[in-house]
Amino acid sequence: MSCFFSIFAEIISEMKRFLFFFLALLPLLAWAQTPTVEPVGTYYTIKEDGEEETGDVNGQTISSPFRVEFRANPTIPEEGYNTQVWYEWKLWKADFPDNIIVRRNDENFDYEFNESGSYVVQLCAIFFDENGTAEENILYKITEDDDRDESPKMITFTMSESQLEFPNGISPNDDSKNDELKPKDGFKGIVSFHAAVFNRWGTKLYSWDDVHGSWDGKYKGKVVKDGVYFLVVSAKGADGIDYSIKKAINVISGYNNGEGESGTTEE
Repeated sequence: MSCFFSIFAEIISEMKRFLFFFLALLPLLAWAQTPTVEPVGTYYTIKEDGEEETGDVNGQTISSPFRVEFRANPTIPEEGYNTQVWYEWKLWKADFPDNIIVRRNDENFDYEFNESGSYVVQLCAIFFDENGTAEENILYKITEDDDRDESPKMITFTMSESQLEFPNGISPNDDSKNDELKPKDGFKGIVSFHAAVFNRWGTKLYSWDDVHGSWDGKYKGKVVKDGVYFLVVSAKGADGIDYSIKKAINVISGYNNGEGESGTTEE
């Protein structure tokens, strides 16, 4: 008899243990059946070397105009909800929270950023149950544990202020040192650009419209004579700064003996 009671007590103990673990798992099971979104912004921009750069925009400071693909990444349980979801994206500058720049109701959207400043993006999602009734209204914050908060953290990022400078001269002698006329390293935030090089008589030798471009010191396929030439640049920064650069450029290549001489007028 004592053996029977011992076995019965062990069974009761195991049942209690099972019930304890089951109750502990209930919140996790309920969470697993809750719809979620994981809003992410992926940026695309062109670096100074002309190569494309991409990555998660959250927390980044980017120095040139860029495009961001915002994705909600919803997860909807197979039971209890239908596929209808109402989304509301809001985008504003951090300094002007009451001035909404963008409001979208799509699951995903793209946006081009060409004005400097710090930006904030928030996603709100409303899920509907099987009967079409709005089930949950959740503001999502970007955290590793997917916590929910009525005052959520946002996707935040910054476009830095613009910068544009040019050197005083070039030496187009194919030694891979200062062979081309181009912006100094560190230029950033330029949204429009035009540059042209002239000789002293006003003849245009070359022009280009890409801030990543350059002049190789040639005219009609030949290196110009050593001397002074003139650079004229008209550009606009993402921060609204207008660049109007007019400066003398010294060309020093050693080609003064007629070899490789350009078709420009004599100095």
